[in-house]
Amino acid sequence: MSKTRTLPDELPLFPLGGTILLPGERLPLNVFEPRYLNMLDDVRAGDGFIGIIQVRPGGTPDRPVLAGVGTAGRLDHFEETDDGRYLIALTGVCRFVLTGEVKAQTPYRVAQANYGPFFTDIEPRREVEADRTRLIRMLQAWFQSEHVAADWESVAEAPLVTVVDQLSMSAPFGALDRQRLLEAADSAARLGEMEAILAERLAGGAGGPVQ
Repeated sequence: MSKTRTLPDELPLFPLGGTILLPGERLPLNVFEPRYLNMLDDVRAGDGFIGIIQVRPGGTPDRPVLAGVGTAGRLDHFEETDDGRYLIALTGVCRFVLTGEVKAQTPYRVAQANYGPFFTDIEPRREVEADRTRLIRMLQAWFQSEHVAADWESVAEAPLVTVVDQLSMSAPFGALDRQRLLEAADSAARLGEMEAILAERLAGGAGGPVQ
């Protein structure tokens, strides 16, 4: 658990709807709201970490309810456009439990972050051993029903751990399903959750579940 000590206990938050960041994965963002431009100026002058966390129904547009778990990402790309936007990319480092918020004198929110339950995120990801063919069949059936295209050759060739984590972030899952995938213990557990979600979606369609 000592490996999480380099992560900030007070973490600037970038709340987003329907978006998660997983450890080891990369998230590009187009930032234009003044409060988050301000946050990025502070982050660049500080330790370089931002917390990506989903919003929940409730609260106000300026201060929505937040999910209980998010991910600390390290700023690894920054570019300013001619019209004043920031194009950035974050690499996920470690998930955190939102234990509270700091009463900071900033226009953005700041988390009190507990990384303890997810300290293994710091370790290299292990390959997932599972039936890739079954997962691809389920994904193809679901994507077809959702009219979503995919590079199936890449899905077939990439390490399964990469496929699972990248699809958890990019496939058209709803916000609650994304949070379910985020909070899975590891990539192997995330695959189990993903297959359960896909089975639920396919069972609701005309074709029934994929066996």
